Amino acid sequence: MPFIDNKVTVPVSKEKREAIKAKLGRAVSVLHKGESYLMVGFEDNYSLYLGGRELDRGAYVEVSLFGGASSADYARMTGEICRILSDELSIPADCVYVTYHGLKDWGWNGSNF
Repeated sequence: MPFIDNKVTVPVSKEKREAIKAKLGRAVSVLHKGESYLMVGFEDNYSLYLGGRELDRGAYVEVSLFGGASSADYARMTGEICRILSDELSIPADCVYVTYHGLKDWGWNGSNF
């Protein structure tokens, strides 16, 4: 039950959203999760500041998942996310923050797991 929420400073076309979504769908296996329940969100043209300066190209990515994963898995996922955003949107890794939230309660389809 992962949700990957992407806030990026650049515009993201429908084609780029599809490409990023597909790549995140493959990358989520790093967290021992499958794409079948993966939800991905995008908010583009988002204002982000880092170190007191506005970023031309930057991202904040929030990964929420039912259960959790190891620190090593999270580190590998951060690498995957940074690579995907660099490849697809030319966002440099040093302008990307990624946070992880493991949750014990997750609702779907009218009930909780």
